[in-house]
Amino acid sequence: MSKQIAVRLPDDLVEFMDSLVAGGEEDSRASIVLRALKRERRRLDTLRDIEILKRTEPDAEMDAMVAYLAHRPIGLD
Repeated sequence: MSKQIAVRLPDDLVEFMDSLVAGGEEDSRASIVLRALKRERRRLDTLRDIEILKRTEPDAEMDAMVAYLAHRPIGLD
């Protein structure tokens, strides 16, 4: 399910979005906004997780997993 909302954005950001759509890099303005919001949610979730991890004792298993994943590509979409 989705809801339609209206937002006001600065002209330069709308021009930027329109250039991405016109250049075929993005499907629509909505897809750009959706991806940006999902990325922001992941960023905030990550910051929350970092704060939780700061309060915990070192964990050798977790450290090994981080070392393993540090050299693997991650999707940013």
